[in-house]
Amino acid sequence: MEMDIVPITPKMTKQFLYRCYSKTEASNNFPEIHLRFLSLPPNLVPINITEESDMASTKGVPRMGKMLIELMTLLGAVGLSNSAIQRPDYDDTAAPEFLNPSWMADLPDSRPLSEVTMPGTHNTMAIYGGALAECQSWSLASQLRAGVRFLDVRVRHVRGNLTIHHGVSYQRAHFGDVLEGVADFLREYPSEMVLMRLKEEFSETFDIYGAVVSYIHLYADWDLLWHSRLMPTVGQARGKLIVLQDFGGPDLGMRYSSLDIADDWKVPTLLHVAEKWQSVHEHLETAHVGNKAYIFLTYGSGAGIFAYPNAIAQRINARLYDYLMALMGQNRRFGIITMDFPASPLLQMIINFN
Repeated sequence: MEMDIVPITPKMTKQFLYRCYSKTEASNNFPEIHLRFLSLPPNLVPINITEESDMASTKGVPRMGKMLIELMTLLGAVGLSNSAIQRPDYDDTAAPEFLNPSWMADLPDSRPLSEVTMPGTHNTMAIYGGALAECQSWSLASQLRAGVRFLDVRVRHVRGNLTIHHGVSYQRAHFGDVLEGVADFLREYPSEMVLMRLKEEFSETFDIYGAVVSYIHLYADWDLLWHSRLMPTVGQARGKLIVLQDFGGPDLGMRYSSLDIADDWKVPTLLHVAEKWQSVHEHLETAHVGNKAYIFLTYGSGAGIFAYPNAIAQRINARLYDYLMALMGQNRRFGIITMDFPASPLLQMIINFN
């Protein structure tokens, strides 16, 4: 059974600690506590303390219990639950709650792309590899039909082959699958456009340009791409794949480095979520008043050895949802907001700012 992260209440944590402590206090046997913790049924497993304020609710818990709470908080405390969650802000189920495949049809042709607010996914194809590697639960087709318009694609380059990876985790796909998926979507919905950041990952050839071009000719069409560094209007970009080129070589589209980017992805533990959210919040506020000639790109995603992507997403997505909800009805430009495990209502909320 794969390890996953789910929230618990302080009351559940204290009940568990008292049960463990009463049987181990005499021997001071911490490993026994750990083993008893792992052997609990999944519906009783305490997983993590969600906020620093929860720490204040541990008064009266024996000293060893407090140490365990602190350790669980630091590590993001891994548990044994495989249950999926579908909330308005976070969704790790297999399919979106609802779809919105043609929302760009309502945008004026004359609007510069840099003034469009759109949702995106971080590590778009990372749906395999366990809790530390997985960043999404929907297929590429489902993401596009749910309204996602920015894709973050990572390819491993081996002798001209481009396989999809998140770090060491192979994602059971190659770059041709991505191109075919995007091309099929744009043929079905020509009012839309797709932006795709493309970079090399888990290989260091620094020479993927030729392979990328070969894949485009094999699995898509050269005319599918927007072939310019210049900022298109919505009308010019309809039906196009805009490659945000995060690798060397001649221009295939726009350069990823030309965007104004906030990607503070390193979140060591769950105690660092507040710092991550501060980075996200500040960049979203800057995007509203920033230079409209630039595309702003804000990553809400993050991870660390002791804070898995799903745990970070559950917390950051919730804050993002509340932040946007408070601003609904205002005229705001956010640019691209990129997330792990976004939910359909959150995607729709972002789209509505157009």
